[in-house]
Amino acid sequence: MTLLDALRMPEILVPSAFVLSLCIGSFLNVVIHRLPRMMDREWVLGIPEALEESKETKDRGRARQIAQQVREQLAHLAQPEARLNLVWPRSRCNACGHGVTALENIPLLSYLLLRGKCSACGARIGVKYPLVELLAGVGGAYSAWRFGLSLAGFGAALFIWCTIALAVIDQETGFLPDNLTLPLMWAGLLLNLGATYVPLQDAVIGAAAGYLSLWSIYWGYKLLLHKEGMGYGDFKMNAAVGAFVGWQMLPLVILLSSVVGLFFGVLQMLASRRGWDSSFRFHFGPYLAIAGVAAMFWGEPIVRWYLHRL
Repeated sequence: MTLLDALRMPEILVPSAFVLSLCIGSFLNVVIHRLPRMMDREWVLGIPEALEESKETKDRGRARQIAQQVREQLAHLAQPEARLNLVWPRSRCNACGHGVTALENIPLLSYLLLRGKCSACGARIGVKYPLVELLAGVGGAYSAWRFGLSLAGFGAALFIWCTIALAVIDQETGFLPDNLTLPLMWAGLLLNLGATYVPLQDAVIGAAAGYLSLWSIYWGYKLLLHKEGMGYGDFKMNAAVGAFVGWQMLPLVILLSSVVGLFFGVLQMLASRRGWDSSFRFHFGPYLAIAGVAAMFWGEPIVRWYLHRL
């Protein structure tokens, strides 16, 4: 028996996928924490160029002078110690700045051994971190169990990992970064070149229909109520879901996301009536993530059950 044959055995593949996915989940925590800050930094550093290139500014010399003043005020952001990316600097405690060691960075296990506290200052570590790792681990393991050691299994795990990151980022910041939604959409189209999940034609139509469906709802809502019900990131995330599951599953995705949204809306209303903090707001990204994963793995059984009930 070769190593590849051994890895194809469920009793070896699934635990291995779980452990590997836990490590991916640890990296997802880094992405969730740093990517929005990297986007903010890029936006701030782009302000001087935007001032210089603004067509509304008549006095170009004055615009350049203001842009230079802004650059000088933002110069500290360009210093090496202020640089931030997904691999540097090393993860640190938000409270005391203690650098997380390798032994303190073991997915799930370190959190349990540290009892959810920083080893240096005793500050609480948010439960979000082990939860993201656990979700990524379970998602990767289930993908391996469902599709085996295959391109479909890796693609399904990738879909889950990205939707976890997108859901948490959207819930925390209200943004769905193009850095994740667009690569996820292209990944879905590339995976379906060989009809991994659906025929390529269905995937392409799914990506277009996913974007245009929420785009239409957005503009209809805005024209009727003069308010924005969602952001453009939701359109792109729905396009990514459509690229994976195809256009036939999009009605189910939108229906499920609405049901999930209604469920959390009721929870929020009940919490408000009990006098709890009502300022907390759920975003649409997590609903799309839950609905997209459900459609990916259980879409066809759900549709058959629904049609049978009808």
